[in-house]
Amino acid sequence: MRFVIQLVLWVVIAGLAYLTFNSIYEPIQFNKVKKARYAEVIERLKDIRSSQLAHKEVSGVFANDFNSLIKFIDTAQFTITQRRDTTVLDEEMTKRYGVDQYKSEIIIDTLGYVPVKDSLFKNSSRYKELMFVPTTDKQEKFEIKAGTIKKKDINIPVFEVKVRKEVLLEDQDRELVIQENQVQSVEGVNGAYIKVGSMEEVNTSGNWPKIYGANDE
Repeated sequence: MRFVIQLVLWVVIAGLAYLTFNSIYEPIQFNKVKKARYAEVIERLKDIRSSQLAHKEVSGVFANDFNSLIKFIDTAQFTITQRRDTTVLDEEMTKRYGVDQYKSEIIIDTLGYVPVKDSLFKNSSRYKELMFVPTTDKQEKFEIKAGTIKKKDINIPVFEVKVRKEVLLEDQDRELVIQENQVQSVEGVNGAYIKVGSMEEVNTSGNWPKIYGANDE
């Protein structure tokens, strides 16, 4: 009987040790997986932001879907310009005062053009996969929106691209994912999404901390 009690105690001790080990090990492993996947997604979001900013620079608005954004990258060009100051005859003032009057002007010369694709991605074709969420084997796509918001009676273009954390961590412990969705920390990605831009304010920043690289332009 004494031997049976000792055996049961050893089993209980082993079970408690296992649970204690798992309570420490699982969060550590979860954080490793999370950080690695977040890093890949954030690099893709940085590419998307650069592409959207280029789209706005050329066309005046942000792209509302990935097909048009990718087509833009494939076909659009940046205009290379040069600003220079010059002095010209002010005909109105000359006529008014009867002597030559001059005024300063800024002249913008067009020097040439460079493809957006070459400027942003050089020899890489990764822009063709902007819509796909990394680590999901092209099974998941980012959510993308674009439009305008009114500030002081002016319509200002905005965009937002995001993906739910659950999409990236669907194979991880459910309780740890729920905890991750509730993160509010300067060192974490706050909220249930990883995103860049906003449809509610004029903002092209990402919601990730600096440990993943610059979150704004």
